[in-house]
Amino acid sequence: MNHMAKPQQTTHPYVSPWITEEVQLFRKTVKRFVNEEFLPQEARWREQHRVDPEAWTKAGEVGMLLTDVPEVYGGGGGDYCYEAVVTEELCYAGVHFGHGVHSIAAHYILDYGTEEQKQFWLPRMTKGELIGSIAMTEPVAGSDLQNIKTMAKRQGECLVINGSKTFITNGWHTNLIVLAVKTGEGGVGAKGISLVVVETKDLQGYRVGRMLEKVGMHGQDTCELFFDDVRVPARNLLGGEEGRGFYQMMEQLPYERMGVAVSATAVTEHAVSITIKHSKERTAFGKALIEFQNTRFKLAECKAQAHIMRVFLDNCIQRLIAGKLDTPTAAMAKYWLTERECAIIDECVQLHGGYGYMMEYPITRMWADSRVQRIYAGTNEIMKELIARSL
Repeated sequence: MNHMAKPQQTTHPYVSPWITEEVQLFRKTVKRFVNEEFLPQEARWREQHRVDPEAWTKAGEVGMLLTDVPEVYGGGGGDYCYEAVVTEELCYAGVHFGHGVHSIAAHYILDYGTEEQKQFWLPRMTKGELIGSIAMTEPVAGSDLQNIKTMAKRQGECLVINGSKTFITNGWHTNLIVLAVKTGEGGVGAKGISLVVVETKDLQGYRVGRMLEKVGMHGQDTCELFFDDVRVPARNLLGGEEGRGFYQMMEQLPYERMGVAVSATAVTEHAVSITIKHSKERTAFGKALIEFQNTRFKLAECKAQAHIMRVFLDNCIQRLIAGKLDTPTAAMAKYWLTERECAIIDECVQLHGGYGYMMEYPITRMWADSRVQRIYAGTNEIMKELIARSL
């Protein structure tokens, strides 16, 4: 009998505290749908730089859209856990489908719209009949939203809109835009900004510009939008009150940043997983890569950091559900998790060697896709400024 035998190790895999049995069942449904309906189309969607329009109605039919919007408005009636699950499963599959931006647009309507506006738009968004987008950024205004130039002037019962927007996710397919505009007499600063909901079907003066060529996220349509004397009903002013847009945007940004944080963590977890697999299968000098101490240590570092990311994210999700996620903490999540995402995926690319530079490998696409995470939803430099204000 060998008394020096290696003791059996007991592991207790970490499970996010917000994962209930109901959430697990929902995840299985989403995973099956994404793998059967979306994943086979992913390469073609990357090539054409957009998903097929019917993908939206299919997602609506299976209950993937507006999962945390109350049932009275056609939504799933759940909490943010369900949105996180959809984001994670899309990330694990490597599919870029603008459900997150769609949800953000819906939450602007849910939180600030009149009862009539909510009843009018949200049920159709849940079905995927209306595809939501957020149009804030302009060629002259990115993080500095107070500097937008797009104007909406009141003429009788209409608002006449002139201006342009850029870097708009879902821009090619969108038929419902939550649009940031200047209102009033040339409105000055934050007090001059309003949000207007624009339905684009058969809308004169509205035009989708070129589909933008990006470094990554090739399956996601990102476009320029143009508004030339576009007339929409004045009742489309979100909440029916001018001058509230900037404050509405500031209040909603933590929700948007949580979507980025969930994506950053899920993509990192998947990157580490496939790199471990690659390191066990790939050989060099007659042995598997994982048998080299440098490889094992690098993977150990990546695994540990990914786990810490997950624990922090889970805490933020729980705080969001409880209504206690404040702006500085959301900024920390967006900043720190995306920084770790890019650093860890870069290590994973290195461990793939030459294959890590080939676009046919998922790790390469993750590397290219992830870089924008530190830029959109407020640059990480802006996140640091928000955190610093709370010191």
